Amino acid sequence: MKIKYFSTIIFLFFFGLVIGCGNNGDTKDDTYIIATDATLPPMSFMSVGNDMIGFEPDLIRAIADKAGFNIRLVNVEWAGLFGGLITKKFDMVISSVTVLEERKQRMSFSMPYLKSGLTLVVHKDQTNIMSFEDAKKSNALIGAQIGTTSYYFLQKESSIRTKGYQMYGHAITDMVNGKVDAVLGESSGTLFFRNKPIFQEIKMVGEILSDEFYAVVFRKDEIKLMIQVNSALKELIDDGTVAQLHNKWDLGQAAQVP
Repeated sequence: MKIKYFSTIIFLFFFGLVIGCGNNGDTKDDTYIIATDATLPPMSFMSVGNDMIGFEPDLIRAIADKAGFNIRLVNVEWAGLFGGLITKKFDMVISSVTVLEERKQRMSFSMPYLKSGLTLVVHKDQTNIMSFEDAKKSNALIGAQIGTTSYYFLQKESSIRTKGYQMYGHAITDMVNGKVDAVLGESSGTLFFRNKPIFQEIKMVGEILSDEFYAVVFRKDEIKLMIQVNSALKELIDDGTVAQLHNKWDLGQAAQVP
């Protein structure tokens, strides 16, 4: 009896393992983790109620709904976005990321959803710097957010003195307080200050210096996911949804739907 009882227990134990393994293999978690640096209204930011809102959260939710998968948005500092994506802490990044050839070597990009560009911002009373060329001639100290296309742009200009910042807003504050002469950033970045008193203290000068195309970022091996997102995004552009979100968040000429 003991042997028979023991055999029954062993059988049930292994049967349970097989059933358990089968369930785990058949159950697919279709929730994708999406990272964004939620510090730049109106692109992506936290509401008073601590909800993630803005043009990009709205857009990725619309993409997910169209593509038929679930998402969870997480707030990640800019410096940790790409490393976290590559190490699989999250599955996608949507955070006003410009498509660059050097970034394409490590990551993949969706079709663009917005066009922006680099522009110079100075204090409203500044009269000597009215263009990027003026800044170069005057040996100006220009601030930019580290790790962005603005910072890369300045690094290529050997005649420019550059000061790096972790956040674009900190560079603007220093410029208003006279610690740097100007700030280079993407034109959409100035929207951050539109409803703040500091907006009255700054002005954009000169022409837009580049064409910046924003896209959703993936790991290199996520080809199927990229195809899904591209298909949904194209539909949303074609049916006017992206343009509606552009109007909702009042992006104006700072960023355009391509």
